[in-house]
Amino acid sequence: MNVIILLILASLAVALIFLAGFIWAVRSGQYEDTLTPALRVLTEESKISESKTKPK
Repeated sequence: MNVIILLILASLAVALIFLAGFIWAVRSGQYEDTLTPALRVLTEESKISESKTKPK
């Protein structure tokens, strides 16, 4: 029975740590701009291909 209480407390501690990390990420602005990183891949590819085709 003591093991069950220990496991419940450990799982609650881990859940609280993940919740605190999520709240920190939201407050620090990690989720403000979700569209630009997806489009950045497309724009960087064109810059790389242009630099490869131009002679130095």
